[in-house]
Amino acid sequence: MAKALPRYKRLHEDIKKEILQGDISKGSLLPSENELCAKYNITRATVRQGLQELVKEGFIEKRMGLGSIVVSDRKTLGLLSFKGFSEVLKSSALSSKTLNLEPVECTAWPTPFFYELSKKEEAQNCFSLKRLRTIEGDPVMLEFTYVPQWGTDDLPEKLEDSSLFKLLQVHYEIEVLQVVQDVRAIIGSKEILNLLQLKTGDPVLEIHRKYLTDRAGFHIYSTLYCNTSKYTFSNSFN
Repeated sequence: MAKALPRYKRLHEDIKKEILQGDISKGSLLPSENELCAKYNITRATVRQGLQELVKEGFIEKRMGLGSIVVSDRKTLGLLSFKGFSEVLKSSALSSKTLNLEPVECTAWPTPFFYELSKKEEAQNCFSLKRLRTIEGDPVMLEFTYVPQWGTDDLPEKLEDSSLFKLLQVHYEIEVLQVVQDVRAIIGSKEILNLLQLKTGDPVLEIHRKYLTDRAGFHIYSTLYCNTSKYTFSNSFN
């Protein structure tokens, strides 16, 4: 049986869904805290907790003397968190798809590499993944990921359309704990722009990542190129 959402989360999810669907338009004033208390049968503190989540995601602002104003109807993705793409989006109403652009291959680490590798890492090969992530049919992320060939020899056969992080956890008992990442805006190459359906001059968000796991010395690395024309990126998605 699915676990029930906390009461503040239900309010947060309901209002966000209405905003994204256009039922509540940008510039609209949300019902008062008293009205939301009565509607959801919750306390004022719980209402404020739910509204604060919407503030953090950039959907509303709280203005003195007015209340809560909708300031954005732009979809926000929590793809800056350490969770995988599939995990981040599984609880949302957005449809997503992962396209494998190349077969998963065992190769030497690219040189130069964007993070310093340990001697143990340098001494072995890695599995290379090149994938395009889409949401509602729109390409939002081009991903290059590198997984050490260290007890993961059958990864290409088992990965297919599965979530990488879920596969690592279930099959190899490797859990991702946190991520170190560098984020910057760049001018994308022709290949990147074409795959993300962007025009010359459009901004591209480049993210270099090093995922830390519960297996000592086992790190996963990714370079992500993100299309932010339709979606904003945050470090949480609820």
